[in-house]
Amino acid sequence: MKVKLNSSNGRASQHSRNRERVGLERSIKTIGQNTVFSLCIALSWGVASAKAAERLTLRLGPFEQSVAISELETFAKTGDLPPKLQVYGAVLTPQVRQILTKHLQIDPNMTDKFLNDLIRSSDGARLLEKIGLALPESRVDQLKAALFLAARQANGLSVISFLKAYPEENVTIDASEALSIALQFNASYWQSLAIGPMLKQELAVTNDTRFRPSFDPTEVGAQYVREQTLMLRDQQRQRNIPVDLYWARKTSGPLVILSHGFGSDRNFLTYIARHLASHGFTVASIEHPGSNLTWLSGISLGGNPGDLLSPSEFIDRPKDVSFVLDEFAKLNLADDSSWQGKLNTQQVTVIGHSLGGYTALALAGGEINLKELRQFCKNRSPIGRSPADWFQCAATDLPGNQIELRDRRVVQVMALNPMTGRLFGNKGLAQVTVPTLVLTSTEDAIAPSLDHQLRSFSQLGGPKYLISAIGGTHLSITDRANLNEALAQSTLVKEHIGKEADPLRQLLKGVSLAFVKQLTPEAQRYQPFLSPAYAQSLSTPTITLRFSKELPTTMSTWFQVLAVGNQQVAISLPRMNEFPLISAIKSFFFPSNKVVRRASSGTEKLYPVCKELNNYDDKPSTDFS
Repeated sequence: MKVKLNSSNGRASQHSRNRERVGLERSIKTIGQNTVFSLCIALSWGVASAKAAERLTLRLGPFEQSVAISELETFAKTGDLPPKLQVYGAVLTPQVRQILTKHLQIDPNMTDKFLNDLIRSSDGARLLEKIGLALPESRVDQLKAALFLAARQANGLSVISFLKAYPEENVTIDASEALSIALQFNASYWQSLAIGPMLKQELAVTNDTRFRPSFDPTEVGAQYVREQTLMLRDQQRQRNIPVDLYWARKTSGPLVILSHGFGSDRNFLTYIARHLASHGFTVASIEHPGSNLTWLSGISLGGNPGDLLSPSEFIDRPKDVSFVLDEFAKLNLADDSSWQGKLNTQQVTVIGHSLGGYTALALAGGEINLKELRQFCKNRSPIGRSPADWFQCAATDLPGNQIELRDRRVVQVMALNPMTGRLFGNKGLAQVTVPTLVLTSTEDAIAPSLDHQLRSFSQLGGPKYLISAIGGTHLSITDRANLNEALAQSTLVKEHIGKEADPLRQLLKGVSLAFVKQLTPEAQRYQPFLSPAYAQSLSTPTITLRFSKELPTTMSTWFQVLAVGNQQVAISLPRMNEFPLISAIKSFFFPSNKVVRRASSGTEKLYPVCKELNNYDDKPSTDFS
C-alpha cells in the first residue's frame, strides 16, 4: 500500500504510523461493540489514503496471471473475455459472469448495522474465513474494510465492488477457492438477512406500555390429552397415511390438521398438538408418505429436483388432507364410533411447516401457476438459489398450466416458514381469502424470508397476520425433542434450535391457540394475543419477534429488486461427473458411520444441499469477532 507523507519528517512520521497501524490491526481483530468506530478509523487511515485496487493476480493451480480489475469488469458487463483472461475461459463461464453482475442492495440506513451483525456472528466469521482462503494474501481487517466500503456504493455490494474497494493496489485470488464461494452464493438468503433490521425497526411497538394479559395462553390447558395413531389407506391413490390424533374428553370447536415439511414426519410439532388438545381441540398430525423421513431414506438419487421430490407430491399432499377429512367425516357420524361428535370436519384449521406451509396455502385456495414456475426454473440449477428455490422446480413436470386444490372445509391456515417461491405465480395467492397467519424467519437459508414468505404474504387476498422472527431460522419452531441437533448445526448457516429459540416456540403456542380460538365464542378473549405487543413482549436479543397485519411500505422496493434478480438466474445443471451434488446428498443424509436418532423435524436434511454447494469443512472456525 502506498502512503503519501506530507510531513518533512517523513521517516519519523512513517515509523510512528507503522506502530499505530500494528496497534490498529490488533484492535480490529477484537472488534465488538465498537466495530463501526474501528472500521471508520481503518477506512480513514488505510483505504482513504491508498489507491483503490486496480489489478488481480489470478492463481489457478500452478498458473498465475496478472490482469486489471477493469478487464474483469468488462467481462462482467459484456461477456467478452479480454486477451489476458482467455486462459481462464474454462473458469469464467456465463454462470460466473452472472454471479459477478449480481448486487446486494442494502437500505443505506441499515448498512452499518447489517454488516456489524454479520461480522460479529459466527456465520460471519466463517464467511470471512472462506473469503480469506480465496484471497490468500489478505488480512482480516482488509476484508472487513472492503466489505463496509463496497456495501456503501451506490450500486450495492457485488464481487466487483468488493475487489475495487480492497485496500491494496493488487489483489491475489485463488480462482478455484473463489469459484467455490461463488457457487454457495444464495442471493435470496442474503437479501432476507439484510431486511431483518428494517422489519425489527419498522414493525416495533412504539408504545412503552408493557403487555399485561389477564392470563397466559401458553400454559397447559385443564384437560387431559389422549393420543392415538391411525393408519388410513387411500385405495384410489394406493397411499398409506399415518395420522396421530390428540384429543380430550370435552372436545369442541374446529378440527386442527398439522402438515409437516419435506423429510420430516408427523411428530414435528408435537408440543403444539398437545397444547391445543389440552385446551379442548382435536388435533390430527398427518404424515405424507411421499415426502417424509422414511421416504427420503430410501430414494434413488439423480440429477433433477424430481429425483428428491416427486412432482406428484405437490398434488398428493393437499389430497392427503382432503382424504383424511373424508375419513374423519365418516367416523364423526358413525353410531358405533368412539369419535362421534369429536371430529368437526366442516371447520378446519391447517397448520403447516415449510412444504407443509405450501400444503396449507394450496388447501386454502392458492392456485399453482405452472407456466410462471417453468419460466423461473428454466435451465434449473441449485447454484445461486436456496434449496427451496430448487426443490419447487420439481413441480414443473406436472401437466397443464394451473392447478387448484382448494378444500372449502379449510376455513383458516397457519403457514410456518412456508415454501412458496414461484409455485403460486404472481397472483395465485390472491385467491386465498380465508384468515391466514404466516411465520417468517430472517435467517432461514432453506426457504428464505423475502421470496418465500414476505412476497407471498403481500399477495394474500383475505385477513392476514405476519409473525417476523428476526434472527430465527428454518427449524427454530420445531419440537426440540424430535430434532437432530448435530445435523442442524453442521452447516455454514447455523440453526437456532436450542434454548435461544424457546421464546419463539412459546409465542407459537400462544398465537396458535389464540388463532384457533377465533373460530369459537371465546374469540374476543384471545384477540389480545394476536397483537404486536404480545409478540414483542417475548423478544430476546437473539430472536426479535414482531407481529403485524401488513408489511412496511418500503418492502415494495425489495420486491422490485427481487424480481430483477430472479430474471438473472439461468444456469444449466452441471453434469454429474463435474459436480456430484446429488450423490453427495444421500451419502451425507445417511452416512454409514453415523447413527441418526429419530428426527421428526427431518427438514434439516435439506441443509446438506447447502453444505455441498458451500464445500465447507467442519474445522473449528477462527473467531474474528
